Amino acid sequence: MEITAVDSVVLGDAHFVQLHTSDGLVGVGQSACWGYPAAVHAVVEAFRPHLLGADPRRIEHHWHHLYRMGPFRGSVLSAAVSAVDIALWDLLGKRLGVPVWQLLGGRVRDRIRLHLLLPGTGAEALAAQAASAAADGFTAVKFDPLPADYADLSLARLVTSTEATTAAVRDTVGPDVDLLIELHRKLTPLQAEAVVPALARHLPLLVEDPIQIDSVSSQAAVAQRALGVPMANGERLHTIWEFKELLAQGGAQYVRPDLGLAGGISHARKIAALAEAYHAAVVSHNCLGPLLTMASVHLDTAIPNFVVQEYSPLDDQLDGPARACVRREGGFLPVPEEPGLGVTLDLTDATALNLTGRDLHRIPLRADGSVAYAV
Repeated sequence: MEITAVDSVVLGDAHFVQLHTSDGLVGVGQSACWGYPAAVHAVVEAFRPHLLGADPRRIEHHWHHLYRMGPFRGSVLSAAVSAVDIALWDLLGKRLGVPVWQLLGGRVRDRIRLHLLLPGTGAEALAAQAASAAADGFTAVKFDPLPADYADLSLARLVTSTEATTAAVRDTVGPDVDLLIELHRKLTPLQAEAVVPALARHLPLLVEDPIQIDSVSSQAAVAQRALGVPMANGERLHTIWEFKELLAQGGAQYVRPDLGLAGGISHARKIAALAEAYHAAVVSHNCLGPLLTMASVHLDTAIPNFVVQEYSPLDDQLDGPARACVRREGGFLPVPEEPGLGVTLDLTDATALNLTGRDLHRIPLRADGSVAYAV
């Protein structure tokens, strides 16, 4: 068996890869560098000469060859490697007639707990959405409690407003639903030291990405100073080397690799093992639909330190190009039993997608005209 064709397709802010083999199988993958999918596509095009004619079963070899092919690193390269890696695992599972989790050591759980991404803003909307999610069977929800004008608020108003929104959600769902607080890299380290402890009385499962991701050391330092609030980091990290530094400097926390960005299934399982050595838990990141959700689910099924899987309302839709073989049952997904990933990818007549709902060129500005994300 050899790879006979490499399809790389950009659809809006989505990027998919299909690997065709000489025995008629097709493996599917997806990248997660949604800001620059055309750049990821260009990297996959550069991968094609290596992949054509190659044995798709040499997954680890291909990972290192592609990642080390040029003296560069970063999210665009890692995303391209991730998409190819996921497709290779899909191919291997299909060829052997087993789900991917079986190839990773077998299942350690029978179903996958989910946390629902809440799209709302403000206390009233988020509380209503959280109540609806709980009624639908979810035992965990994730939301951003920062006010829309966070960049121009006094520190006191920033803290009290964020805490009040979190309180509204907690008071609505009670103690039986875990709260995952997403701060979207909007705060400075000094702001985070005031905001994060104020959320402690609401007992969040985790607080994620309070500061920008430019420095691993800075993220680790904030995690160390979180004053008893569990921290989560890593959705924009790419490699085990970055995660190793985060854990070594910041201690046990929730690690958030995105399988479409952090090297695919091959590399994410190494990140999970690294986290296990630090008594850290894995809550993999994903907001880009069923294909990456299912790739994550196979990892979740096979690792001992999984806690809860990110789940987007996109995953419930049945009209997209990627469709999963399993459907949500309340706040859980059953473990897939289909060979490979258990994902059907139909790119015939597919149109541009808007998976993130964000205009890349419109970012928050402070009242003085400066970029709010700059510090």
